Amino acid sequence: MLDDALKAQLAAYLERIVRPIHIVAALDDGTASSEVRGLLDDIVAASARITLEVREGDGVHVPSFALTSPGEDISLRFAGLPMGHEFTSLVLALLQVGGYPPKIDAEIIEQVQALDGDFEFQTYFSQSCQSCPDVVQALNLMSVLNPRIKHVAIDGAYFPEEVEAREVMTVPTIFLNGERFGQGRMGVEEIVARLDTNSDAREAAKLSNKDPFDVLVIGGGPAGASAAIYAARKGIRTGVAAERFGGQVLDTLSIENFISVKETEGPRLATALEEHVRVYDVDVMNLQRAQKLVPGTDGVHEVQFANGGSLRSRTVILATGARWRDMGVPGEQEYRTKGVTYCPHCDGPLFKGKKVAVIGGGNSGVEAAIDLAGVVAHVTLIEFMPELRADAVLQRKLYSLPNVEVIRYAQTTEVVGDGNRVTGLSYKDRASGEVRTIDLAGVFVQIGLLPVTDWLKDSGVELTPRGEIVIDAHGRTSVPGVFAAGDVTTTPYKQIVVAVGGGATAALAAFDHLIRTTAPAETTSA
Repeated sequence: MLDDALKAQLAAYLERIVRPIHIVAALDDGTASSEVRGLLDDIVAASARITLEVREGDGVHVPSFALTSPGEDISLRFAGLPMGHEFTSLVLALLQVGGYPPKIDAEIIEQVQALDGDFEFQTYFSQSCQSCPDVVQALNLMSVLNPRIKHVAIDGAYFPEEVEAREVMTVPTIFLNGERFGQGRMGVEEIVARLDTNSDAREAAKLSNKDPFDVLVIGGGPAGASAAIYAARKGIRTGVAAERFGGQVLDTLSIENFISVKETEGPRLATALEEHVRVYDVDVMNLQRAQKLVPGTDGVHEVQFANGGSLRSRTVILATGARWRDMGVPGEQEYRTKGVTYCPHCDGPLFKGKKVAVIGGGNSGVEAAIDLAGVVAHVTLIEFMPELRADAVLQRKLYSLPNVEVIRYAQTTEVVGDGNRVTGLSYKDRASGEVRTIDLAGVFVQIGLLPVTDWLKDSGVELTPRGEIVIDAHGRTSVPGVFAAGDVTTTPYKQIVVAVGGGATAALAAFDHLIRTTAPAETTSA
């Protein structure tokens, strides 16, 4: 199953375990079980501390395997094959079940251990999903820390009938005690916050009691991380408040143009950004959604958050990035995660053998159609303009695929469904005005991004008609002491490397502002 290099790496990692691991597998004579057995044999061969036992299914998923340790009450199971992006989740689970301490704040560990209740989680993932490992790893860790938490990570491709019956149309999808709990990327902090109903109030009080910062960065993407590092290196009090550290980078599959890094993946880069920020004396506050900016008349600005807390700072750097643009048509929100999706890499495998549409003829849309064509039965790409806007090489590849149809000069008018899931899509032929409907199971929206600035509407910060923050060459906004950087601004090129530079510029400008506004008044000699 594993190649020699991966076996060697696995063996090196497993040297860190301090207690035995017992794997209990539920297998049959099928091909899927044979694949899982091959992986488990490689794991057992990698460490003398690991043993394997094969049992009958006994009501559990087949193929699947549980990771346990003698004397420990741990309920952690993988159903299917945790390869692809989930191989890291498997390795981390082995380490944690084997007693290797997790890299997580002691405060969060205590919060997990203190959760009162019985929690049975199931997470549906796909091996190509970049958002899934965060959820799988978080719930695996929680099941190791708290014996009342159980978790099964399920590869949807191995259990298509179950996926169909539970109407799982996007990954990751999480069920708790048989009920749908959530979808999309979540870490330990966010999951715990949802389970611990008093956490919002405690977090709000904690924020509001903090002393004013010299520089407060709102947003944890490349621009925000860069700004925090440059500010902290000046020796001034620096904080970062982010809804999710990493921002859009977390949703990026492959990155090949970040200078000095030949190739990486978005989540890996996001982790590196956060680790770099934490090297410095920066107060990192995750899961904080900014709700209002109140410019201060006394030189101290206030940022209010959705949980009711607020932070104050002498300067603020806005780096909230952008989000996927919605189509804005009937049915889109109603069927979001029920057939309407924005990530072909994550959700494509769930539509195997079905018909789907891709909305958007730029590079992202055409790349999505090409990727999906290898998985689904048929792809219809719909472009608003008369011609596709993607690079010529991508268009040539697209038109070479036999199961792809391209409809140009068309306007999507409605997502059609049966109340539970998408069943079709209506569009208007912009040349004839005729409205047509296509029968399909999924709609992948790839029509660009919008800056996250809704919360700034009444702040006095100047915005363009598109919602971008207007900045000058120094990253200054129209409000003194408030700066901005990255995709949320009027910077013309929305690239990671550009955002990093913009964050550095904004931080240096904020430091210059602090120097000039806190310098002693000039005195005259008698």
